[in-house]
Amino acid sequence: MFLVSTARAQGTRPNETVELDEVLVEGRGENFIGRARSGSEGAVARAQLDMRPFLRTGEIVEHVPGMIVTQHSGSGKANQYFLRGFNLDHGTDFAVDLEGMPMNMRSHAHGQGYLDLNPIMPEMVRRLEYSKGVHDVIGGDFSAAGRASVRLFDELPSGFLSVGIGKDDYLRIAAGESFRTTQGLVLTAAVEAQRYDGPWVQPEDLRKLNGVFRLVKTGAGGRFSLLGTAYDASWQSTDQIPERLVLAGTLDRLGNVDTTVGGESSRYALQGAWSTTDGGTEASAFVARYDLQLYSNFTYMLDDPVDGDQFEQADERWIVGGRLLRRIESEANGRDLTHLFGADVRMDDVPSVGLYRTRARERLSTVREDDLRETSIGAFWDTNIVLSDAWRASIGVRGDYYFFDVESNLAANSGSRDAGIASPKAALVYRASESLELYGNLGLGFHSNDARGTTITIDPVSGDPADRVDALARSRGGEVGLRWIKGDVFTSSVALWRLDLDSELIYVGDAGTTEAGRPSRRTGVEWSAHVRPLDWLTFDLDVALTHARFDDDDPAGDRIPGSLSTVVGAGATAELAGGWFAALRLRHFGGRPLIEDDSVRSDGTSLVDARVGWGGEKFRVYADILNLFDSEDHDIDYFYASRVAGEPDEGVEDVHFHPVEPLTFRVYGEWRF
Repeated sequence: MFLVSTARAQGTRPNETVELDEVLVEGRGENFIGRARSGSEGAVARAQLDMRPFLRTGEIVEHVPGMIVTQHSGSGKANQYFLRGFNLDHGTDFAVDLEGMPMNMRSHAHGQGYLDLNPIMPEMVRRLEYSKGVHDVIGGDFSAAGRASVRLFDELPSGFLSVGIGKDDYLRIAAGESFRTTQGLVLTAAVEAQRYDGPWVQPEDLRKLNGVFRLVKTGAGGRFSLLGTAYDASWQSTDQIPERLVLAGTLDRLGNVDTTVGGESSRYALQGAWSTTDGGTEASAFVARYDLQLYSNFTYMLDDPVDGDQFEQADERWIVGGRLLRRIESEANGRDLTHLFGADVRMDDVPSVGLYRTRARERLSTVREDDLRETSIGAFWDTNIVLSDAWRASIGVRGDYYFFDVESNLAANSGSRDAGIASPKAALVYRASESLELYGNLGLGFHSNDARGTTITIDPVSGDPADRVDALARSRGGEVGLRWIKGDVFTSSVALWRLDLDSELIYVGDAGTTEAGRPSRRTGVEWSAHVRPLDWLTFDLDVALTHARFDDDDPAGDRIPGSLSTVVGAGATAELAGGWFAALRLRHFGGRPLIEDDSVRSDGTSLVDARVGWGGEKFRVYADILNLFDSEDHDIDYFYASRVAGEPDEGVEDVHFHPVEPLTFRVYGEWRF
């Protein structure tokens, strides 16, 4: 899909004709030859986002080839993400930023790297940029598998009012508009309100509010932007359920065991950004306030047969940070050089992050409660060298230093730590022709571990001694790839990659402890193709195959639980005469091991979604049909022990699954003004 980027010219009236100096074509059909550094980077434009049906906001990152987004709980909770053989849980090793503000949460109550994309309002997204692997100096923490940057409109192409209704009490209302002042300021404001009960036996009762405002001024002194976002949501959850109860007929496949789980979450952020007119210097700073109360119960009555195993994870924090970038063009020995220098800083001030035992959302006892601060300082440098008409190269390095300070309710788990790490990167690009480019990439990366794991000495549940973990976990990656462009008709890219992790250390928020993961190795191949055989017809296909194994000797086995070996995404989009349009999409992710010896596996999941509608200059009406063939596949599967009343004290090991949502439909009407 191709987007002709349009904007209101400064000083024009709505009906006034103006001549545009430049037409910008963006998206998966965009020609990255001469600009890209790898075969696995790209961008998605607004027009593509408009044409793809989706169930959840988080599915915006499924535009990243090979990415799968699912859910094992309520809509207000962060999604589950799968990419390059990682079960990324709620975000570890995949980083997302919103206009440079990091969305992943460090030392979070529910898990390291927790990534909640619900605060993003889809109508405000202008462009999604992505890269995979450890080859990007800007990508730091959580970006070993990849990263994505969400870019918002400075000014909306038009004002809008959108209303959507659908099955299971789905209602969504969104509106936005941009205003110009006589002083040359552009003010954009947008709001979103949503409710949804879902197909579940226990209604989800989702209530979600989003707000965005942006103030932009461009002049001789450069471009200044002030961005504010506000998000608030509450919900009831239907978590994963034991397969044995469904097969026995004692539990509906859309039911749950504990009817009092769910949560509340909010995020309020403010960012100021400035850049020079030529874009050579960029500076930004942000502050965010975040809160979460999450109630879960995955084992029911296994640990506590009287009050049950429900627990609360609570997180409240302030996040402050910023970034400075400087680009310099130079020449050496007749070679053009482009230098990028940068630095970023972030501090998470978390006065309260805790794990509590609860019953029906009432606290019974405290497992652990901490007051922590985590600060990081990063600096990076990268130089792109034009070696000849056909060859170019880049070399760079990123350095990061972390400071951890933890005050725990258990004094033995308090303390301070600090650690640093350097991550060099290199790329070599060969331009074989105007339409073909080859890439080679090498690099080191990392992800940080939970601050509480770096100072722990006593398991807060058992009281046994606990080992501290390394603050930073190293990753090593390499990739070769190619990109082939055939005019505006065909775009294809291929990447062969490998990623090694020293240890998949994770903080287990559900237990308040840190598990020392094993070293691992992942290799894979990815192929993406975008074909536009006719002006009105577009096809796209993404295939990702991954081989993921633990890289040590252990009698338990070498399979990595939850690692996807096969992902396929395919779609067709038609824009017909008279304003009619239609889209059809297939999402498939294959079976995967649930335990290390591969003796228990999940089945694959295949879903087909459709969108059909009509649009004119002022109005647009369309319908989304989600899970078109009413598949009963699973969003996600786990294997562990749980217990309900009447079962043995030691519980029953079983597959626990969250089903995909059944066939549903939603109808939207949009008015543009």
